[in-house]
Order: sequence, then C-alpha cells, then structure tokens
Amino acid sequence: MPIIRNTVPMPTPTFPYTRLRRNRKAEWSRKLVAEHSVLVRDLILPIFIMGGSARKEPIMTMPGVYRYSVDEAIKYAKSAHELGILAIMLFPQIDLKLKTHGGIEAMNPENLVCKAIREIKANLPHLGVIVDVALDPYTSHGHDGITSDDGYVMNDLTIDSLCQQALLIAEAGADAVAPSDMMDGRVSKIRDCLEGNDFHNTQIIAYAAKYASSLFGPFRDAVGSMACLSGADKKNYQMDYANSDEAMAEIKMDINEGADMVIIKPAIPYLDIIYRAKERYNIPMIAYHVSGEYAMIKFAAQAGVIDEKSAFIEVFTSCKRAGARAIVTYAAVEVARWLSE
Repeated sequence: MPIIRNTVPMPTPTFPYTRLRRNRKAEWSRKLVAEHSVLVRDLILPIFIMGGSARKEPIMTMPGVYRYSVDEAIKYAKSAHELGILAIMLFPQIDLKLKTHGGIEAMNPENLVCKAIREIKANLPHLGVIVDVALDPYTSHGHDGITSDDGYVMNDLTIDSLCQQALLIAEAGADAVAPSDMMDGRVSKIRDCLEGNDFHNTQIIAYAAKYASSLFGPFRDAVGSMACLSGADKKNYQMDYANSDEAMAEIKMDINEGADMVIIKPAIPYLDIIYRAKERYNIPMIAYHVSGEYAMIKFAAQAGVIDEKSAFIEVFTSCKRAGARAIVTYAAVEVARWLSE
C-alpha cells in the first residue's frame, strides 16, 4: 500500500504574513540575499596609449582618463593588476602623419600597439592583454575599414587587412584579439588566419553587437578619429539601435564562426540585448560601458547631482543582472578601489 502523508497547503503569500521589506531592513540582510554583485575580477580596463616616453595626457572629454606613453601605461597597468584587475584593452592614438586611406600602419609589426603589447607582456606576463582589431585609429577618414570612392566601407577588402592586423597582434603576444569593425564574416577569416599560423589558443572576443551609437564621441576624441570622420557616421556597418532580432543573428554568426566571447556595446541602453543573448547562447557576454556612458556619470557627479561611486556600482550591477560575465569600463581602477574598501 502506498504511504499517504498528510500535507499542509502552503499559505498564499499575503500581507501581513509576507512582508518583502523584512529582508531589506538591515544591511547584513540585504547583502545576504543579494542576487548579483560586482567583483573586481569582472572589470576590464581600457588604456589609451600614445608615442613618446614619460608622457601622461588628460582626455578632457573623459574626466580622470589619460593617454599614456608605453612606459607610463606599464605603470598604470601594474597598479590595476595589483588591485585585482585581470585584463586590459589597448587603444592607440597614433601620429596623424601615419594615418592613410588604407590604414596600413595597422599592418606594421613595429607599430605603437605591437610595441606596447610586447613590453606590457614582458613586464606583466599574467595580465590579460586584449587588443581591438579595427582600422579606425589608423585611417585618414576615421572609418573602421577601407572605403570606396563614394565612402562606403568595403567588407571583403577590409577583412583581408583585419586578418593581417589580428595576426600581428597575436605575434606580438596579445592574449585575445577583439574584432570591433562589424564586417560580415570577419570572425571566421580571422580564426582561419590564427589557426593557420599556429595561434590556436589566441582568443577571439568579438564585438558581435556594436551599435551605431551617439555615445562613442569621447572615445573617438581619445584615439584621434573624430576629426578624421569630419561629421560622417558609421551606420552602414554598425548596428541600427532600433533592432534587437538582428543582434541575435549577429551574435549567432560570430559564435558559429569561432568567437570565444562576445561584446555588447554600448551597455546600459542595450541591457535587453545582453539579457536575450545570455538566455539564448551559452557563451560569455561582455558589456562595454562606453566613453559617453562613463562621461555622463563623471560630469553629473562633478555637477553634484549624483553620487559617483553609487552610480557606477549600480550601473555595473545592472550589467551583471542582465547576464554580462564581465564589464569593460574606464572606471575599472576606481571601482576596484571602492570594492576593496
């Protein structure tokens, strides 16, 4: 005979038996039941580099952010690593006279980025070094690829250059290449190039959903591509911010072509994209909190209308809640310090 157990029906959660505020009353309780949190290991620090030595130059559109000569960048990266930050991303500002229509300086094994990779890895071998694969810092027109006479970025011709650029970055010692150009099919071509040259373990962290956002302005100022663009936009290759189904297709394509992780850029206006992608695809998602998002918090804090520390941690917690595994942020060092307090 089956055993019959008496069961007591669970009470319907109703007030006052259920008071959801009980768990929010005290700080210890709030922390105990917190579903998500930001950790130092979640943070990826972008570093802007420039030529010369013993140089540190403020970027006026990004309070607290600087361009560094390579020797100073090593010091900055070391201090970040000591705080527990595990990875950096490098972005160059090169001399204007080195910029050409085809961005050929990107294919120079002795360019600023390749030199920086070698020196940083020699000094900080356990620090992850991620480097963008795109031509915009190197082109005289400021676009991410090679343009036709009418200004259209040519997909397949650009990919040939991106493969050469990615290979040089890998040869210099970067741990990961990050195609940010949004050309169709570039991940598979870069993966083929890396595999064919025995860089089997070089990661590809693809900007799978990079939107044509109005929030990139300070970054373009930092790498010197703003003036080159001369008011042009990147809407014929970066994504339309009205679209989310298209983002899922872009992410799926990059995964199928060999991406190890994907980046969603910008972050906060696109939390829905991060959430949908995380629910659909079993691959690490990275939120890129872009220069305009950073600057808004900084300038608002300077105006006294928000608390900077609380705002950054709230924003990054929302990225984690949406499903991001890591966050690229210019505030990484500050947030790491706050989290260690």
